[in-house]
Amino acid sequence: MNITTIGTGYVGLVTGVCLSNVGNRVICFDIDRSKIDLLNSGKVPIYEPGLQTKLKSSIKSRNLSFTSNPKKSINSSEIIMICVGTPSKSNGDTDLKFVNQAADMIAEYIDSDKIILIKSTVPVGTSEKIKKNINEKIKKRNINCKIDLIFNPEFLKEGKAINDFESPDRIVIGYESTSSLKKVIQMYEPFNLHHDKIITMDIKSSELTKYASNAFLATKISFINEIANICENVDANINSVRRGLCSDTRIGYDFLYPGVGFGGSCFPKDLKSLSKFSKKNGYQTSIIDSVIEVNDMQRIIFAEKIIKYFEKKPFSGHIAIWGLSYKPETDDVRKAPSIDIVEKLLENNFTVKAYDPVAMKNFNKKIKHKKMSFGKNLYDVLEGANALVLLTEWNEFRSPNFIRVRELMNTPVLFDGKNIYNKENIQSLGFECFQVGVRT
Repeated sequence: MNITTIGTGYVGLVTGVCLSNVGNRVICFDIDRSKIDLLNSGKVPIYEPGLQTKLKSSIKSRNLSFTSNPKKSINSSEIIMICVGTPSKSNGDTDLKFVNQAADMIAEYIDSDKIILIKSTVPVGTSEKIKKNINEKIKKRNINCKIDLIFNPEFLKEGKAINDFESPDRIVIGYESTSSLKKVIQMYEPFNLHHDKIITMDIKSSELTKYASNAFLATKISFINEIANICENVDANINSVRRGLCSDTRIGYDFLYPGVGFGGSCFPKDLKSLSKFSKKNGYQTSIIDSVIEVNDMQRIIFAEKIIKYFEKKPFSGHIAIWGLSYKPETDDVRKAPSIDIVEKLLENNFTVKAYDPVAMKNFNKKIKHKKMSFGKNLYDVLEGANALVLLTEWNEFRSPNFIRVRELMNTPVLFDGKNIYNKENIQSLGFECFQVGVRT
C-alpha cells in the first residue's frame, strides 16, 4: 500500500516508520528541509527508544523516504495522513493552522481519488470542515476526484510509542465510506492479527474519543494529587491511602501515582481544548476545569515546599535536580512540571544545577538563566548541593548510591517529587526526606 504522512513530528514519524516496517511504501512529507535531510541520512530528531533502528531498516529496504516535495507526496499515495501538531493558542483554543496548511496542500496538488486520514487531535466537527474546504478548492480547480474522510486518533505514549503502534490497545477508526474503512482496516491488518482491536464509529465520535481518553487519564492524576494534598493537611500518608484505594479491582493502580503533576504535548492542551470547545457548544466542563486547576497548582505547591524549607536555614550552595522531561524515556519538556518548579526556584534567587539523561538540551531552550546550569551525570550535580529534588522517575535515579549522594551534598535533604523512594530507608541514611502527600 502507498501511504503519505504529512508532518514528521512525533506522530507522523512513528506512524510512517511502523507502517513502512511491515512492507508499505511510505513517503513522509515535511516543509522543514533540514529535518528531511537529517531523516534521509537515517537520524531521528526526537528521542524514542527503538525508532532510529526501525527507521534505518525501512530506508535500507526502500520502503521509507522523506521529502519536502508536496506534489510527489500527494500524488504518490492512495492514503494521505495528516499528522501535524495542533498546539494551544493563548486563550486555550486549538490552533489549526498546521492542519489547514496540510489540507490546502492536498487541495492544491491532488489529482485522483484519495483517502484523507486525520491523526492530528482536533475539536469535534473539524474533520468535516476540512473535507468541505478541500472539496471546495478541488472544485475551483475543475479536478474530478473524490476524497473519503477517516479520523484515526493516535494513542501513542512517548517512550513506548513503537510498542503502542505495533501492539495497540485499540485502533479507533471514524469513517464515512465503507470502502475506505475496509482499506484502512487492511492497512492495520499486520497490527491486528491475534486480537481484533479495531473499533469503528462515526467521525465526530472518534474525534471526541481521543479527548475523552486523555481527559480521563489526566483526571486520575489530579485526583490522586488532590488526595495527597489532603493527606498532608490531616497527617495521613498517601502511600498507604493509595494502596487501600487501588487494591479495589474496580479502581486499579494505573495513573494513580502522586507527584508533581502531568505535562507533555497532549494532556495540558487537550484538556484546555476540550473545555474550550465544550463551552462554545453550550456546556460548562466543571470536572475538566478542576483537573486543570489542580494540575497547575500541584507543581507550585511542591516548589513552595522547597522554598519554605530554606526560609530560615543557611543556604550556601545550590539545588540539585534529577529529571527534567515530563516523564521518563523521552526528551520532551513541553509543559513539564520541571519548568514551573525551576522558574519558581530561580525567581526566589536559588542557584539550580540539573541533570536529565536526554532532556537537558530541550530544557535549556526553555530556560536560560545565569543561575541555571547542567551536570554531566546524576552525581555531578550533587557536589555542594543543599538539596536534591527528584522530578522525573528515570530508572537511573531509582537506586543510586545514597552514601555517595550524602557525602557529595552540603546538606542531605531530599525532595522526592515522585514518591519513588522508601522514606524510612532514606532517613536511616541521614537524610531529611520530603514526599508528596506524606507529612514530615
